[in-house]
Amino acid sequence: MLLKTFGWSFAVTALGLVAAIFYGGWTAFGIVAILSIMEISLSFDNAVVNAGILKKMNAFWQKIFLTIGILIAVFGMRLVFPVVIVAISAQLGPIEAVDLALTDKDRYQELVTDAHPSIAAFGGMFLLMIFLDFIFEDRDIKWLAWLERPLAKLGKVDMLSVCIALIVLLVSAITFGAHAHQHGGAHADKAETVLLAGIAGLITYMIVGGLSGYFEDKLEEEEEREHEAEEEAARTGKPKSAVKLAGKAAFFMFLYLEVLDASFSFDGVIG
Repeated sequence: MLLKTFGWSFAVTALGLVAAIFYGGWTAFGIVAILSIMEISLSFDNAVVNAGILKKMNAFWQKIFLTIGILIAVFGMRLVFPVVIVAISAQLGPIEAVDLALTDKDRYQELVTDAHPSIAAFGGMFLLMIFLDFIFEDRDIKWLAWLERPLAKLGKVDMLSVCIALIVLLVSAITFGAHAHQHGGAHADKAETVLLAGIAGLITYMIVGGLSGYFEDKLEEEEEREHEAEEEAARTGKPKSAVKLAGKAAFFMFLYLEVLDASFSFDGVIG
């Protein structure tokens, strides 16, 4: 059963590790193995959420997501997006960034080191907003009530997460950004770059969060309609049938899953 379900995954992983050995020896093998473990571990929460939504969709839209949707998530977010981040940060073309990564690793390392302040600011702000919104959320089940209750009360203050994130960004830009480490041990003033990249990360988070919230509301509306249909069937004595989302509703769920994949992928991409 295990091989039947994950056989292709194991095969592709093995081929990737073998290719890493041929490309860069055992050092490359170790790096690829570590990245593979990190990517798998960071994807568990995403997979659980996806499964919960996929079971509400009909077979057609399930296949659409597991083919086209996964292709977008894997190829777009895991391969294209990291290259785009490095290309923009290092002021390179996407093709040039890939070519340097494969042919001139030393030069690529220099460019990425120099671009690290902007990459760290962009990704750091996105992940910081995820963390702040999580700790300030008022949850029904509290594991550490003595800590979660006061944090939930603080979370009722409008835009508190954004204010804290901007303060952290400003302090980081003035302190660390003003003396950013560059290749060769040099330091440079990257305060303006850190500020711009951090604000871009904040805007990206708010856009992704807004889209996610919109599609989540659509999902709740469809679930309410489904619940009402079940209650109506119970009153009239009609047999209950498993209703799967289709058409416009399923399309919204597909978009919602894509947005979720994008937001869940940021931690792995930045890592």
